[in-house]
Order: sequence, then C-alpha cells, then structure tokens
Amino acid sequence: MQTTTTAVSGNGTPLPHRSPPSGWPAVVSVMLGIFVVVTTEILPIGLLTSIGSGFTVSDGTAGLMMTMPGFLAAVSAPPVTAATARFDRRLMLCLFMLLLALANFLAAVAPGYWLVLVSRVMVGITIGGFWSIGAGLAERLVPPASVGRATAVVFSAVPLGSVLGVPAGTLVGDLVGWRTAFAVMGVLTVAVLAMLFLCVPPLPPVRATRLGVLGGMLRGGGTRFALLLTFLVVLAHFGAYTYVTPFLERVTRVSGGQITVLLLLYGAAGILGTFLGGARVARHPRAVLGLAGALIAAATLLLPVLGRGTAGAVTLLLVWGLAYGAVPVASQTWFSKAAPHAPEAASVLFTASFQATISLGALTGGLLLDRTSPSTVMLLGGCTAALMVVAVTVAPGRSDHGEALTPGPLLGRRSTLGPRSSHCSPWCRRTDRKLLEA
Repeated sequence: MQTTTTAVSGNGTPLPHRSPPSGWPAVVSVMLGIFVVVTTEILPIGLLTSIGSGFTVSDGTAGLMMTMPGFLAAVSAPPVTAATARFDRRLMLCLFMLLLALANFLAAVAPGYWLVLVSRVMVGITIGGFWSIGAGLAERLVPPASVGRATAVVFSAVPLGSVLGVPAGTLVGDLVGWRTAFAVMGVLTVAVLAMLFLCVPPLPPVRATRLGVLGGMLRGGGTRFALLLTFLVVLAHFGAYTYVTPFLERVTRVSGGQITVLLLLYGAAGILGTFLGGARVARHPRAVLGLAGALIAAATLLLPVLGRGTAGAVTLLLVWGLAYGAVPVASQTWFSKAAPHAPEAASVLFTASFQATISLGALTGGLLLDRTSPSTVMLLGGCTAALMVVAVTVAPGRSDHGEALTPGPLLGRRSTLGPRSSHCSPWCRRTDRKLLEA
C-alpha cells in the first residue's frame, strides 16, 4: 500500500525536498488564521439568543450553530486533506480562509435560518481543512530549535479566540446587531487571507496524505494512545467548561459583569499555559499532558466545594485556564511523535479527534446539566480528567526524550515516540516500512 509521497512537480516528477524560507511573520499569519477560525466557530455562544429570536427559533435549535461545525470538522478533515494533498499548502490555507470569509458574509445576510446553518457547514469544512494543515506547519517555517515556541504561538490562537474574539464579537452584536458581528468577522478573515498570501512562503506538499495513511496510523498503538488521551482530556474540559457560566451564576452567585471578568482571567491564564507548555512539551510530552490533566481534574473536582466563594472560584479558574492552555499543543505534539513519518496525517487525526470530542463534551455536559446540577457537571469533568492522568501514568515506557512508549495491554501494540527499538515486533517494522514508502 502506498501511503506517502515526496513533493512532486506538475508532471509527477519527484522534487528534492527543500525547506521554504523560514520566518516568524509566517507563523503569526497561521496563528491569526486559527484565531479567526476559532472565533468564528464559537462566536454564536454570545449571540445565540439574539439569533434565535431573530429567526423565531428556539434556543435549542439555535444551538445547532455550535454542535454542527465540530462534528463536520471531524468528518471532513480526513477526506478534505487527502483530496487536496498534492496542492501547495499555502494555497490551501488561503482557499480555506476564503471559504471562511464567505461563510461569515453569508451568515450576515442570511434571510432564513437554514442559510445560517449552511454557513456553519462551510465553517466546519474550514476547521477540518485549515487546522489539519496549519497545526503542523511550525516545523516547516522556523529552524528546529524554535519549533516548540512556534507551535506555542500557533496554538495561542485558541485561548486568544476565547479571550479577545468572542467578547469583542458579542459586544459588537449587542451594540449594532449579530449580523454586523458576522460581517466584521468576514472583513477580518479577508485581512488574514491577505496576510497568509503575503507572509507564508510556497509550501509544496512533502508527503501526500492519503486515507490509507490514516487507516495505517489508527492501527498503531501510539496513535490510538494519543486518541485516547485527547478524547479523555478534551471531553473532561468541554463537558465542564461549556457550562461554567451556569455554575458561576447558580453556585458562586456572581453577577454577569463579574463572570465576564472571571472568564477573561481564565483566558489570560490559558495563554500563559500555552507558552509554558509549548516551551517544554517537545522534551517532556508525558509530563506536560499529565500535569495539565491533573490540574484540570483538581480544579473541576474542587469547584463544587471551594467555588462557592468568589476567591476560591477565581483561584481554581486560573489553575484550570493555565492547565488547559497546554492541552492543544501537548496533544498535537503527542500525535506528531506517534507518527514522525507522517506529520500532516497526524495533524488530521488530531483535528478530527479534537473537534469531535469538543462537540461530544458539550452535548454530554448539556444533557447532564438538564437532569442534575452544575456541580455534578464539574465533578464528572474532574473524574474524566483523572482517568486521563491514570492512563498517562500507568503506560510503561519513557516518552519524554523520544524513546519508544508501550501503552501496555490497554491498546495492545507498541507506539512510536521516536526511533523503533531493536525489540520491535515484525508488525511494527512492516508498518514503518509502509509509512516510509514513496
């Protein structure tokens, strides 16, 4: 089975691999691209009620704007990335930004709610494609010594979207209407498109990501272990954080203005956590992800007890934000180390698993909240995060310096966070040969 190829010219002739000119402007451009993607994805959170009333639909129906993009991103990421595998990666980033701009403008002028949902389909496709390509580009844009910092810069867009993008979009919506908020996002997306075109160098595909590659990776223990860890920690976070506002209202009993301040503090801690985690994750992936999961578990389990007072809630939200800020960059790094010969394919699986779990976490937390209480939602999130910590801790092997990590009987096969050991099974060696075939 042919799984990867080197860069090819238009007539199919293999081209020698050359690193494109490196530069931090290109890294910042990709970061801003992810920023507008994240902001567009979660913008309806602050505009849900006004959009629903504008189209005379229930809040539950309006909530489809939030659940659809994540699931669509998960479903579309593998086929979209595989279908565009032979195109220049800069070109694809620009095309996805164009699609996102059109989605925002369509939402701004939609005469019916069904067209808003069509725009959210376009957003989901953009998330799947842009994240899959952009999340793993840092190593092609900066020298090897700067890859960790560059990856942290790229993923800082996630907390920035929550801290700056959503509050700003909500403010615009409150002042001049939700349609204007989407129109402003469309204009910002066009500006980012221009920056990507000007700052990112041509990036011919180094390897063509085929669906067969993804299937082969899913049979590997390392990738399956990364999927398990990502599923548990993201499910824990979004199952709880999506409903942190009801908790602060009903349990901590703070006002709306205070909640805004608390969430801004959470987001600021998240930005710090992204850079702290990014600086250490390349050398210590197990430690970074395990510590992040442990802190999320501690914060969410303690919130129902200590979060009844404002001081306790602030402290635990800061811990929570600091911990979660390191999760996306740590998870992406774990996927990359599990499949070092197919970095873009690793990004595809990272994107698909992350987005699907975001939607599943929000859905699960919402169902639980309707039947129990915000405190129960927090406790469930904490228990789920604790399971991830157990999984990281009990897995034998040493991943912190690139040695092989054996997930043990839970997953059954050996994973790769570095070169294969001489004791690797024949199945592992055959898999590696397939991944290296051109």
